[in-house]
Amino acid sequence: MNKVKNDKGFTLVEVLFAIAVGMLLLGAIYTVMVSGEKSSVTMERKVIAQQDARAALQIMALEIGMASYNSNFTASIWRNPGDCTSAAANQTYKGIPLAATNSITVEMDINENGSVGPPDGNEIIGYVYDTANQRITRETSCGGAQPFLGDDPASGRPRTVRVINDINGNGVYDDGTDIPIFRYYDGAGNLIPFASLPANIPNIRRIDITLAVETEEIDSNTGQRRRMIYSTSVVPRNHAMPQ
Repeated sequence: MNKVKNDKGFTLVEVLFAIAVGMLLLGAIYTVMVSGEKSSVTMERKVIAQQDARAALQIMALEIGMASYNSNFTASIWRNPGDCTSAAANQTYKGIPLAATNSITVEMDINENGSVGPPDGNEIIGYVYDTANQRITRETSCGGAQPFLGDDPASGRPRTVRVINDINGNGVYDDGTDIPIFRYYDGAGNLIPFASLPANIPNIRRIDITLAVETEEIDSNTGQRRRMIYSTSVVPRNHAMPQ
């Protein structure tokens, strides 16, 4: 008796169904991979932004904390921050010749030679919040403002963060809706009103620094930039010492 050989294969319907299932699986895998890649890139940018903001805050705190350092108690040592060479008109301000909501200048005799400013570097340091370009600049010894946290968009250089203490972006910094970068307190812990500066500069005993930042790149998952706020308090101990 001859055996009947079963040569039956897949029908066209079965093949099409298998292809459809395979395409669905590949599509799902691709979606997961793309989503994972976007999340990874977004997280990486957030981490970089956090690192930049924290590093900037630490440097600002260290330098501002050295304001009024004058180990030799040299008289009339403080300079005019406008030219960094002539004597400051008001020596009672000591090493904080300028204090405002979005800017500060500090002076210190780092190398202890009884003088401040050029040719000694990093003894007169100014921080300014550039609201128009959402960045903070740092200037040393009247050498011109340099990018510090964030960059000038017109430069073409990539930047990781925007400084958004000017919350509504109207360029009017202290309008009640913004976050002051600098707040100043007296020895009793009372907030020194901005309107009473610079007259109350000699009474500054603590300075709060707050940086509100957001990532330059938009989060692909939310369609918005990630926002973060960092703050610290600085006690410029030398500023309280009689000189």
